[in-house]
Amino acid sequence: MASHAERGMSAPPEVVFNTATDPDRSSAWLPEELRRSGDCQVEVVDAEDMRARWSAADWSAEIDVEPADAGGARVRLDLAGPDHALADEILANLDREVADNLTAG
Repeated sequence: MASHAERGMSAPPEVVFNTATDPDRSSAWLPEELRRSGDCQVEVVDAEDMRARWSAADWSAEIDVEPADAGGARVRLDLAGPDHALADEILANLDREVADNLTAG
C-alpha cells in the first residue's frame, strides 16, 4: 500500500530538509511502527533539490522539500508499505521536530 501526504511548514526549506535527513533526529519524528521494523537507511537523492529516501525491510519513503511563501517550506511525502495514515502522522511529527529545533536554537 502506498500513500501520499503534503504539508506546509513555517521554517526555511533547508532547515526542514536537514532535520529530516539527520539520522540522530529520526527517532523524534518517525512513528514507532516504522522504527520497530528494523534498520532504516536514509539516502539523500538530490541535496540541491532537497529530495531524500528512506528504506527499511518492510517500508520505504521519499520526501521532497520545496520553498514556499514567506520563507516557509512545502513538504511532500510518498510512503510505501505501512498503514496509509502514517504519512500524515510523519509530516506532523516532522513539523513539530522542526519547530522545536527552531525555538531551541
